[in-house]
Amino acid sequence: MFSNYLIGLREGLEASLVVCILIAYLVKTERRDALKPVWTGIAVAVLLALGFGSALEFGSQELTFQAQEALGGSLSILAVVLVTWMVFWMRRTARHLKSELHGKLDAALAMGTGALVATAFLAVGREGLETALFVWASVHAAGDGTPRPLIGVALGLATAVLLGWLFYRGALRINLAKFFTWTGGMLVVVAAGVLAYGFHDLQEADWLPGLTDKAFDISGTIPPDSWYGTLLKGVFNFQPDPTVLQVTVWLLYLVPTLALFLAPVGFASGKGKVKAPDDQGTQPDDRPSTAPRA
Repeated sequence: MFSNYLIGLREGLEASLVVCILIAYLVKTERRDALKPVWTGIAVAVLLALGFGSALEFGSQELTFQAQEALGGSLSILAVVLVTWMVFWMRRTARHLKSELHGKLDAALAMGTGALVATAFLAVGREGLETALFVWASVHAAGDGTPRPLIGVALGLATAVLLGWLFYRGALRINLAKFFTWTGGMLVVVAAGVLAYGFHDLQEADWLPGLTDKAFDISGTIPPDSWYGTLLKGVFNFQPDPTVLQVTVWLLYLVPTLALFLAPVGFASGKGKVKAPDDQGTQPDDRPSTAPRA
């Protein structure tokens, strides 16, 4: 449940910050007439993400067992690829996300209503689709038949909305760079478990060999139905009897990815400098002013 809460919080807060920045900029520049197209784009993006998640869940139920495992494994791998790209991208751009969005919004304002809808839709829609796919893959990997993973996601999203609102109102100060670094590192650990389980699905679908080649079996020490077994499963997608391929994939992904993610920004590209932050990484300075106008 905690891993799904983390997914909902991390992805939801990204979307909340995007909405916060867009709305605050329009209010400050006295372009309230553009708020309706922006909210329209946001609403369409949310509906698309919900529809995508529903299609994944209900569409997969009509498939055979092997087809379900093949689909689940393939989408789990795709979800890990997307979320890995996302955490690295956000780590590098969190400090200057505001100026980037402002530039896109200025261009959209010059082009008209349709461009505003498209800008808001694309800014939020990408986060929504990534969230829907990764949540589905994580819930599929948990596979405990309880609503706890979905409850965790819902609580994470609700927390993200609340934090976004507090951030917008100026009641909350947060260092975005540090926040996304810490949550990104934890999300890499979660993604490693989803990736390993995705390969296990492909083994069950007979797409990959080695289903009976167990790396170890500690089911007697950590029973899957025990409270601590359930906790490890929920947080890390831990399996007490993984295959050799699962353990290999888990290590090959987790160790280099986490090391690269925690390295200084610019290390991977050989750059010693990064773009200057919009501010000191605490909160946007473009929230609506409450000072009286002359």
